[in-house]
Amino acid sequence: QTTPANIETGVGLFHTHTFPTRRSHVRRSRDGEAEEMEHMPMPTRPLGRTGLRVSALGFGASPLGGVFADVDESECKRAVHRAVELGINFFDTSPFYGATKSESVLGRCLEGIPREKYVLATKVGRYGPNRFDFSAGKVTESVQESMKRLGVEYLDIVQCHDIEFGSIKQIVSETLPALKRLQEEGKIGAVGITGLPLRIFRDVMDQVNDGVVDVALSYCHCTLNDTSLADGTLRMLQTRSVGVINASPFSMGLLTPAGPPSWHPAPEELKSCARAAAEHCSSRGMNLARAALQFSIRQEGIASTLVGMATVQEVEANVQAALAALNSDMMQMEFDVEKELIDILAPVKNVTWPSGRPENN
Repeated sequence: QTTPANIETGVGLFHTHTFPTRRSHVRRSRDGEAEEMEHMPMPTRPLGRTGLRVSALGFGASPLGGVFADVDESECKRAVHRAVELGINFFDTSPFYGATKSESVLGRCLEGIPREKYVLATKVGRYGPNRFDFSAGKVTESVQESMKRLGVEYLDIVQCHDIEFGSIKQIVSETLPALKRLQEEGKIGAVGITGLPLRIFRDVMDQVNDGVVDVALSYCHCTLNDTSLADGTLRMLQTRSVGVINASPFSMGLLTPAGPPSWHPAPEELKSCARAAAEHCSSRGMNLARAALQFSIRQEGIASTLVGMATVQEVEANVQAALAALNSDMMQMEFDVEKELIDILAPVKNVTWPSGRPENN
């Protein structure tokens, strides 16, 4: 089981050039890896002070909303049940994903699975590309609607979604207090915040007491090309006993063989280096997405790494890759390629893009 990084010394944070040595550099076949997947438990990690333990690999449910492609709901249900069979217990969604479709589909997919088998997270505040409402009234209403769509009477985690698009003052003075009231009423468990610019986490934490924010979800900052989450923010959150979730280890499609969608906001220099990384992986007979996941999931101090999934094939491939990385079972070539990818991406290391209001970037 992976443990959080040592807060005092930072030991273990993003030591990307130190690799464990296997007994042999000859690796089992992927068939052997698949067989091992059935018997090797997915590690769980504590989520800050919440008392929850979440699987190191989390199920991102945005694809269930059809946000990337049309989905077959029966296949989605098989994927969710297969994920639970393989030890994934953390499921994350939002009413924003597919205009509430992700929540509705996930709720139906979870039918038949005992409630204690999974940790369920959703979000409030974002309801469309340009639709945001962080008011107390909307937050309270949104939680009730999400529970109905998900078919549950209790939500383990509720997060303020993409807070950089709102007023941090409102988040602190109105949104979070509304969620804390729902927490006190026993309707929700942990309260969290999410967003892209790392400064939003410090801006909020500087204005709230310990215990107000339980969880922080960061995305695109714990990846092969961007490890800036470790540049102070992660340690600050750990010191405040906030559980940290990493999303989008593929950097919103940048770190995949197919490349990012046309609307991806990354600067062209970053996209160009990502294409070069994908081509290099292909030339070495490897998959960039697998390499990206294996890098991200090994970083300490992260409770869970969320990956979007909608099919059994995606679930099994991601679980195989995650378990190989978490159990020091990657072959030497994978470590070598990882170092080569880091070098290829070095010219754009920690390059990001703006999101939300200018004052929140």
